[in-house]
Amino acid sequence: MGAKKVMAPAELPTEAAQAERFGKARSAQATAVLEDYVELIDDLLGSEGEARPTDIARRLGVSHATAIKSISRLKREGLATSRRYRGVFLTPQGSELAARVRSRHRLVVDLLVAVGVPEHCAELDAEGIEHHVSDAALAAFARFIARSGSAGHKPD
Repeated sequence: MGAKKVMAPAELPTEAAQAERFGKARSAQATAVLEDYVELIDDLLGSEGEARPTDIARRLGVSHATAIKSISRLKREGLATSRRYRGVFLTPQGSELAARVRSRHRLVVDLLVAVGVPEHCAELDAEGIEHHVSDAALAAFARFIARSGSAGHKPD
């Protein structure tokens, strides 16, 4: 059995268009870590009353040192503060970002479920998609969900 032939695109996009696409992806990757951290910190503060670096590291599946480095970045960016022996807290800007990220996540999950992706897979896939999708795409997702009657999907 022969290998499938992969077809090249009929025409390459312009250099500027291609650079814009790759630049957007790199930018989204750079902010994805911060977004995951603020969302998790907000969740921990809401459910546990505190967000300790040890808990953050465990829940994100990273080392304690990696969590500390990322928390330091959050603080430099004005998204978080910390208090000795008290954990990490979000600034108003950090809380606002966490709310936007959570909303984006829910919308992407709702879309994936609406098109037939199982809930568990939709939750996993949304973790990557939510950081890369544009506001225009999110608006289209919301319109599609509203038309399809899938609005109001409740998370687990």
